[in-house]
Amino acid sequence: QGFQVNQPQDNVSVTVGETLTLTCTMSGHSPPGAVKWLKGWGSGNKTVYEQKGSFPRVTRVVSESDTDFSIRIKDVHSEDIGTYYCVKFRRSLGGEEVFQHGKGTEVSVLAKPTHPVVSGPSRRARPGQSVSATCTAGGFFPKDISVKWLKDRAPISAQQPQITPGRTKSSYDMSSTVTMTLQEDDVRSQLVCEVRHPTLMAPLKGMYQLSQALRVPPSVRVVADPPSPVEVNKTVNFTCHVKGFYPENVAVTWLENRTEMKVENTSLLVETPRGLFELRSLVEVKAMEEKNGSVFTCRVVHDAQNPISERAVLWIAAPAR
Repeated sequence: QGFQVNQPQDNVSVTVGETLTLTCTMSGHSPPGAVKWLKGWGSGNKTVYEQKGSFPRVTRVVSESDTDFSIRIKDVHSEDIGTYYCVKFRRSLGGEEVFQHGKGTEVSVLAKPTHPVVSGPSRRARPGQSVSATCTAGGFFPKDISVKWLKDRAPISAQQPQITPGRTKSSYDMSSTVTMTLQEDDVRSQLVCEVRHPTLMAPLKGMYQLSQALRVPPSVRVVADPPSPVEVNKTVNFTCHVKGFYPENVAVTWLENRTEMKVENTSLLVETPRGLFELRSLVEVKAMEEKNGSVFTCRVVHDAQNPISERAVLWIAAPAR
């Protein structure tokens, strides 16, 4: 009779969410019986489409045709991976039996990776210490993916990305870690994780500001004006210079012989061109004789760390007779 099932596509790739078209035509005289599309062959096969029954995602390309049985499957997802067969059945005494089938079309479903997310260390570190940042993306297929790290647009070396099975059987997740030594200048530095995958026209980028991982402790210096020794009843200004720190949260207190003083004259925070912060705090003291030898301490607590203290001693000169 010269009957043939023509299934010309050997393999087809489609991206998640797109519509898949599977081609099947028949030529020659065919016996009575249904035409079905099966996914898989043998005992584990699944009916993807037949003329009777409900298949909400599947439509015929040419409806009502007796020779073109091509179908479209909309909103493809990763579970649609497999080999699809266009099958002509013929009626038999026991119901129906396979009469002829196409050679099968292997369908691979491409899935784009999620937008990469870069996470830094759980606690801040000082300049000179090492920190790690990790870039993660998931849900992609096929498995081949590449990651490039940049620090301020310059490439930096990282470990090979770790690829693990994803939530669905035909997807993968990725994790890439980079380790670096922090520097003071990293207050303004940016890390970029670039992810490349066959499904992407351009790399996806995840960003991380290194300032989130950095703590630069302040330098603290106390200056007395005028310097000791001073004449009785003169006013002395003690200034605490707190410089070069990051982040900006800092608390300054003054102690006179271990007793906390009330201080009202603390300057506003100033951000330097390098992105670090500085401020100064001033106390005025009247140089009375009973204060001779008093110790004035500036105590600085930066970012909830242990206090840094600097002090100056007030010496009173014998008044000129």
